[in-house]
Amino acid sequence: MSTEMVALTVTAPGPVKQAGILQQNRVFLDFFWDLAKPDQEARLKAVENLIQYLKTNTKADELEYTFKRLVDGLAHTRETARPGFSLALGQVLCAFEDIPLQSVLDKIKVKHNLLTVKKKLLRNAMFGNLFGVLAIHQSSRISKEPQVVLGCVQLLQSLTQHRQHLKDLPTKTMTDILSEIPEEVFEEVLLSALKTDLASAFSTPEQLQLLLVALQRFPQTLKPKKLKKLLGSSTIINADNIPKLTEVLKMAAGSVKKECVLPAVVLDLLKLSLKEDSFQLFWNNAIINGMLKEQPGPAHYLSFRLLGSALPLLSTAQLKDVLSGEVMIQYGEHVVSSQKPDRFKLVPEMDTYVSDFLQGCQDADKQLAVMVGFSSLSNQGYPVVPSVWRVVQHLQPAALQQYVEWLKDMFLQPQLDKLLEFSTRKQKDNKEGKEQKENSIIRLRRWVVSRLSSIIDNHQVKKEEDLIMGVARFVFFHAFFSAKKASSSIQETKGTLSVPLDDKTKGVLVNSFFGLLLSMHHLPLDDDPAEGVAVNQKRTLGVTADGTMWIYHLAQYTQLLLSQPKLVNQPLSPEQRKAWDSMMESVASLKKKAKKGPTAGNGAFQQLFLLVGMHLFKAPEELLDIMRDLQSCVDMALAKKAKKKKKKQATEQQEEEPEWVEVMVEILMALLSQSSRHIRQVCKTVFSSICPHVTAEALTAILDVLDPEKDDQEDGTVVVTDDNKARKKNANEEDDEEMEDDKSGESDDSDEDDGDDAMEEDDDDEEEEDDEEGELAVVDQSFRLELMKVLQQQNALATEEDGSDDDDLDDDAMMKLDKGLAALFSEQKKKSQAKKDEKTELQKEKALVRDFKIKVLDLVEVFVARQAGSPLVLRLVEPLLTIIDRGMNSNSDQQEQDFLRRAADIFRNQLCRSKVYCRTAGDRQGELHDLLEKLMAKTQKLSDSSVCLYYFSASLYVVKVLRGAPPAGAKEEHSADGAAASDLSFMGNVDVDRVSGIFRDALSSFMARRKSPLTTQMFTDLFSRFPVLCVKLLDTIVHHIASGARVHQQGLACVFVLRAMQSREVQQLLSGAPWTELCVTVSGQLASSLEQVDQTETKVVKDKVVKTLELCQFLVKHVHQQKLSVDLEPLQKVLQSLTSTIAFKKTGKLEDNYWAVVKHFGVVKPKVEKTKPDKEAVQQKVPKKKKGFLPETKKRKRRNIPILEPAAAAAAAELAAADNSTSRHQPGADKGQAIKKHDKKTKQKRPADGAAGSQPNPAKKSKATTTTQSESNTAKMKMKKKKKPKQKKEGGGQM
Repeated sequence: MSTEMVALTVTAPGPVKQAGILQQNRVFLDFFWDLAKPDQEARLKAVENLIQYLKTNTKADELEYTFKRLVDGLAHTRETARPGFSLALGQVLCAFEDIPLQSVLDKIKVKHNLLTVKKKLLRNAMFGNLFGVLAIHQSSRISKEPQVVLGCVQLLQSLTQHRQHLKDLPTKTMTDILSEIPEEVFEEVLLSALKTDLASAFSTPEQLQLLLVALQRFPQTLKPKKLKKLLGSSTIINADNIPKLTEVLKMAAGSVKKECVLPAVVLDLLKLSLKEDSFQLFWNNAIINGMLKEQPGPAHYLSFRLLGSALPLLSTAQLKDVLSGEVMIQYGEHVVSSQKPDRFKLVPEMDTYVSDFLQGCQDADKQLAVMVGFSSLSNQGYPVVPSVWRVVQHLQPAALQQYVEWLKDMFLQPQLDKLLEFSTRKQKDNKEGKEQKENSIIRLRRWVVSRLSSIIDNHQVKKEEDLIMGVARFVFFHAFFSAKKASSSIQETKGTLSVPLDDKTKGVLVNSFFGLLLSMHHLPLDDDPAEGVAVNQKRTLGVTADGTMWIYHLAQYTQLLLSQPKLVNQPLSPEQRKAWDSMMESVASLKKKAKKGPTAGNGAFQQLFLLVGMHLFKAPEELLDIMRDLQSCVDMALAKKAKKKKKKQATEQQEEEPEWVEVMVEILMALLSQSSRHIRQVCKTVFSSICPHVTAEALTAILDVLDPEKDDQEDGTVVVTDDNKARKKNANEEDDEEMEDDKSGESDDSDEDDGDDAMEEDDDDEEEEDDEEGELAVVDQSFRLELMKVLQQQNALATEEDGSDDDDLDDDAMMKLDKGLAALFSEQKKKSQAKKDEKTELQKEKALVRDFKIKVLDLVEVFVARQAGSPLVLRLVEPLLTIIDRGMNSNSDQQEQDFLRRAADIFRNQLCRSKVYCRTAGDRQGELHDLLEKLMAKTQKLSDSSVCLYYFSASLYVVKVLRGAPPAGAKEEHSADGAAASDLSFMGNVDVDRVSGIFRDALSSFMARRKSPLTTQMFTDLFSRFPVLCVKLLDTIVHHIASGARVHQQGLACVFVLRAMQSREVQQLLSGAPWTELCVTVSGQLASSLEQVDQTETKVVKDKVVKTLELCQFLVKHVHQQKLSVDLEPLQKVLQSLTSTIAFKKTGKLEDNYWAVVKHFGVVKPKVEKTKPDKEAVQQKVPKKKKGFLPETKKRKRRNIPILEPAAAAAAAELAAADNSTSRHQPGADKGQAIKKHDKKTKQKRPADGAAGSQPNPAKKSKATTTTQSESNTAKMKMKKKKKPKQKKEGGGQM
């Protein structure tokens, strides 16, 4: 506790009883300490423990002491402690109902009396009174003692004067008290006490809130007559009180500026206005004409929050009126202005208000009114709510159906006058009349289409199949058809367009329709839980309740439209119509075959047919030939499958025609060039079904597209052709439209997209300007010659003979010269622009090619996943490695990196690490061995280890394929041990000698080259996966232990040998005499390697010795355990001599390994006796660092003055010898110099010591030698006395 708290407890009235008894009970006292802790959990635990203790130990002195401590703690100086003591006091009063509340209130008043408390504790006393009243209120007994209620209210009234400390807490507490007391207590006790507060209700929001709570709680007491006496009017909301209420609302808005919440008093006023039937007066005068007249800020935000909170309280008519008024217009302007960064945004709060209202409201009319009201708020025709507004998921089915019908009507006949339109200041200045109206209609229709698509795309929306189909039919009809005559058989022909559709809106409809197709393809089937659907059953996607695909329903609707040329304009030509009809016939035949017996590819082929048929309306010229080829391929595929099932002989076919699978693969790749995610997914599904039939030629066609070397040779691919320019443009427009639709959900102005495009164009212009500056450095020589010709024709070139004055040319000549120069520069500008366009076109084509390759990788991934055991998978190894190698060695952009990452993932994780692999490679042994040799040769030539890792992984994959799996009958013929040995030695079709020779060359290269792309981990994986090859390579590795090219390679050889010898598989393969022979060879190599260690203590040598000792430890331990006949004496001698070569430390990896090895020879590490070091010796040996000394370069050096006479030379030599001896016998002199530098108290100059100061000048020697010995000793003694304390502190030497 702080000193102030101690003072409070000391000055508390009343004697403390039985202090000694209380001091003995530490558990009881610790409760009060825990109540003051900052941790809330600790305080709550202390309250609970205190109540439980007092209930079990009912002692009067402890209970009295508890009240004393809790009342004292209410004014604790620590802010977090006050709520703890208040809660504890309230719970104690609730637990002990026999304690009167009046006595506790009296203690609070006496203890925290504001008149008698010290000035510095005045603020704490205020909070003590407040938390004391809160504790009494929390006891739930206040309503039983009316006088206590009166005392608490009077105490709170006295605290309302101190707003600078307590703010509005006293008034809020009075409001809470009023909400719990009965009406009799209020009428008899509190009404007279609160008369002043109730009469001044319009002064502050808190007092108005007090009046509103009293009106809600005690309507019989506060009747209109009583209100008229208090306020002067029988109602709260009337024309006279509106100005006062407006001021109170402004104060309330300012009070919650930081909290961003709606004050309770405002919502209570709204409820009161509805009760008094004065809502229109309150809304129009107080909100619209009062709050909204203020500058945009807290007053506006309070109005918006009140609008959102009022939605559940209003009737349908009031909702329509409010949602079409000034508050909504101001809200729309706020939404538009808050799009900029660092602006306060109230949109998330409004979304929450609307979502909560729709979720809790069951009235479809009210839901529709709110949705239409917010959707009608538009800026230049574009609604401010996003097109992907998530609140629609809470609509009732009836309201959703009506809302969709309203959207369709607004699309067909845009009625801008029915929208709540607003404009910003800039838009008001730039009015364009008719053109602006047409633009508004376009913007509105774009939003409506996006809104309809988002409703279908949102799986949380509860929608029926008729609604989904209705939206899809509506969008499809207006995207590709137009009505000639209204008919009841086609619902979409009944709606007439008031304004014809423009090309932009048509494009939005087309893109939205294919987006709808994708959403419907992933649309889950709403299963009724009562039907007993299994929980773990796979969910069905893309079908209706009867199991029919959504796209098939749309195809039937399209067939209906095409069969009514009198009612609907036909978008297809006769040839295209014929292709459509044949497609429908193929789908019908597929459905018939599916009924007889469903197959894996039947549904996929149907979906592909229908999807291509739908895209026929978008790009008929491109897909017409694809449709024909697709039909023939499917017919051939189904015919071949039927023949295989019936086991009939195949009819003779023309050998010149390609296989149907090859054509199908070409079709799928052509479809992948379309910018449609739906087509991409369907192509993957179809290819997955035809994977078992894929031939080598079909797979080659896929790999040719991915081959980077063929891209350099050929100028074009499937995607980049001149015929596809229109398609590429459409794809770009589609992407742009999607971007605009995404942005439109958050923005109200379509000009933002244009602004973004302008920004991109500016960036492109800047890049082009940079290119121009680079090109200007190299002037085109042909342009120079043309310029010279033009100037010579007009005699405008100055020569040495004539002058260079411009007066030589007349006006006509100058005009001709200007025209010639203008034409020349214009032509040059066109040429440069053509070069830039060509460069841009090449970049776009390159991006399209990369995107197409990424899509084609889908087919490769599907093939690897479905046909991992096919021999054709081996054809993927080299092409994928080529892609990885080329991508790693080039500076690529993000798109190329994604392509590279995808290819590497397919190769490493799905091909090489797959548990399923080709096991029928017996007839391709030679080809696979050649491939392995080629891969390993390439591996050693690489420079990048990351690329080398992929090549080495491919080599291990080829070895795994060659080895295959051991035959099933081999294990039954042998015993358990024999079967295990045979499994280890089984290598299938691997030519062990040839393969081990390949890896031996790689290992020798790795152990000999300074920089090798191979790594240790690669060979470790080889040894662990193929122990037979490890055994074959052991002799090469053991040889490098002593004869390695470099020291670190000798250490690597030890690591390899250790890993090999620790392997159980290797031990089993070399069991018996070969294993003993290996141990003998390794022992000799280790001895030779340790003999080569010299006395140079470099890190490389030490690392090698550590690795060698690790191998020695395993070898010696294994020989002793297995009792092998291996002579370890040479190795022991080398180990004994190793201590003389390398200086060992006390601890370290090297030392620990050494003693662990020699321990097996009976040598024990000597124990070092710990002796206490002599402190004096240590101080003499290791003097402390001198502080305050000048470096040698800064010291003044003695000048060598030539001495002419021999006597003077002898005297100088003696003097120098004397100086040297003095400095040698005075170790503390230097210390004295440092002390002199750091001594701040002594400012006078001290006498210089012999060696400490600078050497005396030869010119002053005579003066220095005249000093007597006694004077010198006296000066030294004085210096000792002054330096003695500092020398002790710094540990200086003795003089």
